[in-house]
Amino acid sequence: MVPVLRMKKNTMKYRLGGFVRGEAVSWELDVRALYKHCVRKAWQAVHGQKYQAKTVDAELNLAEKNDSEEWVKVRLLFVRGLAGDAQAPAGNHDWAVFLTTDTNLSPADILELYSLRWAIEVYFKEAKQHLGFLKEQSNHYAAYIAPIHLAAIRFCLLVIAKQTQGLDPIAQARQTLCSNSTDINFAAKLWQVFRAVVCGALDGLKAILGDAVTMVMDAIDVHIECLFVQVLQLDARTLRLEALEINDE
Repeated sequence: MVPVLRMKKNTMKYRLGGFVRGEAVSWELDVRALYKHCVRKAWQAVHGQKYQAKTVDAELNLAEKNDSEEWVKVRLLFVRGLAGDAQAPAGNHDWAVFLTTDTNLSPADILELYSLRWAIEVYFKEAKQHLGFLKEQSNHYAAYIAPIHLAAIRFCLLVIAKQTQGLDPIAQARQTLCSNSTDINFAAKLWQVFRAVVCGALDGLKAILGDAVTMVMDAIDVHIECLFVQVLQLDARTLRLEALEINDE
């Protein structure tokens, strides 16, 4: 696994090798010192991007204990945007630094790989806020595993809805589906009000209709239930039509 990380401008030390009067030497510098030593006056344009960059190959000590060493080769990518005059010197806060353990990656490749992080973050934000991810209220292990797959399935359904309905963003597909669900939920609650009104009216006719009042109310409930089933497109006719369409494809 090759990491591509954005690093902080802290005091973490990197070992940089070089030669002084023909002898190999090394320095341990933080990113600010590396910037001053190797980058400040050596910016290069990134092909196809509106950035300037400079790569510095160094070593990083991954040992957890201070008295041990575990140096690995890393590539640091210093980047700044081209705002205004591209030849103007970068200030102390006008640049960022990325790190990867693959020293063969070009600046464009590093930036492209890191940009994929945005899509992943958007997915998790959508999943947490709207797709029920991490909303379980159980201590059972399976209850924590299932929402991961269920959220992914819901997201895939949104992608399919986006493609089939010609919608631009995933959020628009979600809002459309949520709006339909809200309308159905509102209709169900509104029916409870109407049902109470109907029941009250039938109670006034109970002296005339007798036990037929219950039969009338049951018949109305059945018809309303069928209506909601059709609205959700879960009736047998719609399901058969969908099956026929799938078989034809």
